[in-house]
Amino acid sequence: MPAFFRQYSPYLLALLVAAFVSVQRVQGSETVTATVTAQEVSLSVSDGTVAYGILALEASQDTTGDGLNDTQTVTNTGNVTADFTINGQNSSPWTLAGSIGADQYMHQFSIDDGTAWTALTTSPQSLSSGVAPDGTTDLDLKITLPTSTSSYDEQSVDVTVQVSAS
Repeated sequence: MPAFFRQYSPYLLALLVAAFVSVQRVQGSETVTATVTAQEVSLSVSDGTVAYGILALEASQDTTGDGLNDTQTVTNTGNVTADFTINGQNSSPWTLAGSIGADQYMHQFSIDDGTAWTALTTSPQSLSSGVAPDGTTDLDLKITLPTSTSSYDEQSVDVTVQVSAS
């Protein structure tokens, strides 16, 4: 080996190692903070019970302040803006209808303290839309009994309120 290489070989080796080290790439990392919340679509109805009592045929009763004073409050208990729907039901032998008749009763709802009434159907219909979380809708109900009936037993005339995300 020539003297030059013997004399400078440790330095050449260090220079080669330094060349390799200086070419090496150092990689860093960053953390992206990410969060998520599961969508909750739910409602509650307070107090959830209406007792119309005993009424004469063709008589009406409502839950406004001038009636039973039993307005129901529907609350969006979820964490997203929601739409509420409402529907009534048939009650054997009574049929829910848009007007009263023999074994036909009418059930209506109002969200403006009885200023305007909408006849319930057995299919869901809009009650209120775009209700924010913790938002409420006041709900009044009005029943009108049939013109005649084949049953004088207590009838179950339940109303269903449903919720969906807006």
